[in-house]
Amino acid sequence: MGDPVKLDLKNGVPLASLPDDGKLLGVIDGADALLVRRGTEFFAVGAYCTHYHGPLADGLAVDDTLRCPWHHACFSLRTGEPLRAPALDPIPCWRVEQIGDNVFVREKLWFAPRHAANPPSSVVIVGGGAAGLAAADMLRREGYDGPLAIVSADGSPPVDRPNLSKDYLSGTIQEDWVPLRSPEYYRERRIDLLLNSRVSSIDPRRKQIVLENGKAFAFGTLLLATGADPVRLPIEGATDSQVHYLRTFADSKAIIARAASAKRVVVVGASFIGLEVAASLRTRGIAVDVVAPESQPLERVMGGEVGLFIRKLHEAHGVTFHLGEAVSRVNGRAVALSSGTTLDADFLVLAVGVRPSLTLAEQAGLVIDRGIAVNEYLETSVPGIFAAGDAVRWPDAYTGEPIRVEHWVVAERQGQVAARNILGRRERFDAVPFFWSQHYEVAINYVGRAEKWDAVKVDGSLDGRNCAVTYQKGGRTLAVATISRDLQSLQAEAAMEAQLRSPRQQVA
Repeated sequence: MGDPVKLDLKNGVPLASLPDDGKLLGVIDGADALLVRRGTEFFAVGAYCTHYHGPLADGLAVDDTLRCPWHHACFSLRTGEPLRAPALDPIPCWRVEQIGDNVFVREKLWFAPRHAANPPSSVVIVGGGAAGLAAADMLRREGYDGPLAIVSADGSPPVDRPNLSKDYLSGTIQEDWVPLRSPEYYRERRIDLLLNSRVSSIDPRRKQIVLENGKAFAFGTLLLATGADPVRLPIEGATDSQVHYLRTFADSKAIIARAASAKRVVVVGASFIGLEVAASLRTRGIAVDVVAPESQPLERVMGGEVGLFIRKLHEAHGVTFHLGEAVSRVNGRAVALSSGTTLDADFLVLAVGVRPSLTLAEQAGLVIDRGIAVNEYLETSVPGIFAAGDAVRWPDAYTGEPIRVEHWVVAERQGQVAARNILGRRERFDAVPFFWSQHYEVAINYVGRAEKWDAVKVDGSLDGRNCAVTYQKGGRTLAVATISRDLQSLQAEAAMEAQLRSPRQQVA
């Protein structure tokens, strides 16, 4: 039997078939679409997220937005516009008309481009990662038409960095899927993308940056999106060709090239990146040993119970752990551990964390507080200089404390908010942090942030791979990790946001 025939939403839908907050999957002009009811209003939008094609029918409607169940992209139900990363492109949107007891989908909606009211003379973005591209994209979407440049030390255009340790490294997607945008995108939007261009200094008084090659660029407004750099460990006896790190597209390509002829690899560090590398290399049939000082993988971030589950998951796929250990030296193929154990390896991948890239900000005299200090609008201590991404420490509205987070989606969302504030919007950055991690067939979604907790509650079964893990302190939920509960993850995010909105509504 084939798939059931989907309802043509243009032919009309009885009101009774769509309860409040209901979503109906059908077709419009031959394409899958959703009809969504929010109280007395009806919306018709495309059925799939423009990030990884997540099914929006399984997502969550909040106010007049629709959120993707996979990676929490957020779209306007009124316009189809991507309001929050990781999606950067809109979904289709149609006009809906109610006639009697039926609703009908009419013509597709098109919206006129915006015009920035008080644009800066020029915008320069330092950093070609998640925050930098998201900011440039948002500036153009918000109607900024002036000179716009991204200055990147990387040799590749902005890429989908999460895939560098996941699908691309495992060999399940092709290379041309990794760049976030095509070369035509930068030309059409007049974004001057300067690759292999490292900034040597910033002069806030003269409003200019200087590259290492001596070339200077003036700016009206500056966005620092310098990101973070891998922590590099000196390992006695190891040659440069034996040790790999994973941060850039070139890094991932180099590991893939070495993996083509490798049989055994040692991954140093049981971080998310380290374990995703381990999973990807196992997918390629390579034997993997993970060496880390912790008693359980990810114990500091997710607790011992979740750490044990992740360890058993990797062990079931053939990964061998050497916990409470460190690499003491390398001699050819022999990798000696602190306990005296010797492992055989074709090469090593080091994944022991990252450090925020702060040198430029420090030299420019910006306030530093274990990151580039910014206010709630992502503006630094120097007016006209904003910052976003992994290097930024901002006042978190949910915890009431300054925090710095190294999450891809957070960096993109900060870039978007910074862009709107560059144009004078005065929008607070108060998004609840979110990240996802993939380990073989198991995806973990995590909303919030819990550095310390006094209670961990597991609803469901970790071993059954269907659960929500709640991290609390003083009875307050700080974070929720979910497996196979995408809707619950979205609901947890929305609940945290509601707690932020409530005090503001009381003040108003």
